Amino acid sequence: MSDNKTVELTAHDLPLHCPTPSSPLWCQHPRVFLDVLKTGEAVCPYCSTRYVFTGEAPKGHH
Repeated sequence: MSDNKTVELTAHDLPLHCPTPSSPLWCQHPRVFLDVLKTGEAVCPYCSTRYVFTGEAPKGHH
């Protein structure tokens, strides 16, 4: 059984941290900032949520 989820985000969602403000209280863990711009995705080391960056990178980021 896999509870891992994938979340798509855009430049509007940056800087990315997990858990996100919309996460339910029961799944909260220590906040960790994740860099999705380097490879286009990141996985939270606490809850294994996979974040995938879609769209155009903000100016000044490659």
